[in-house]
Amino acid sequence: MPAMPRDVDRHELQRLVREEDAQLVEVLPKEEYEDEHLPGAINLPLRRLEAEAREVLDPGRPVIVYCWDDP
Repeated sequence: MPAMPRDVDRHELQRLVREEDAQLVEVLPKEEYEDEHLPGAINLPLRRLEAEAREVLDPGRPVIVYCWDDP
């Protein structure tokens, strides 16, 4: 059974990437991702997430989805 989504802080994010080989996905538009993104993040824009996630992501690894929106 897949895990339910939950919020994680930056320390937990770092642990998941380091210890559990989690995939860090930024759902920003390509232009924003190219301007600035988290190191090692995969760009999978939100509009393409559902259509392309199975092609891009490893289903056997945890996934962390990140989006920053500057208000």
